[in-house]
Amino acid sequence: MERSIRFYKNAKHEWYADIPEWAGALDELQMVEGADDLLNWIAASANECNLLLADQHFEQAEILELVYIREENLGGGGDYILENFRGEVKNHRLWLCHVTEFVFKQLPERIYFKEISFD
Repeated sequence: MERSIRFYKNAKHEWYADIPEWAGALDELQMVEGADDLLNWIAASANECNLLLADQHFEQAEILELVYIREENLGGGGDYILENFRGEVKNHRLWLCHVTEFVFKQLPERIYFKEISFD
C-alpha cells in the first residue's frame, strides 16, 4: 500500500495531516508526540510538506519501526522509532494514532517514507 499525504502547519504552528476522506474530528489528524518533531525536520522552515508513505520498501525510503501497539485507553495506534534520518542516527520515538490504521487498513510493522513534491 502506497499513499501520498500532505502535512501542513496551522496558524498556531501545529502539524496536521490532510486526509480529505477522513470523517472524524480534525483534532484526530493533528501530529503530536514526536510526529510533529519529525515533520519539522522534514519541512525545515516550510509550513507544509508532502510525503510518500508505504508499508513496503521503496528506493531512498526512511523507515519507521513499530515498537509498541497502544491499547485504546492509551490513545490506540502505535509507537514507532526512527533509528536514522537522512544518514544521521536519531533513535527518535513517535506516536502515530489510529488514523494510521485508517490510512493503511492496519498498523504496519514498518512505515517507509520520503518527501516528495506535488506537481
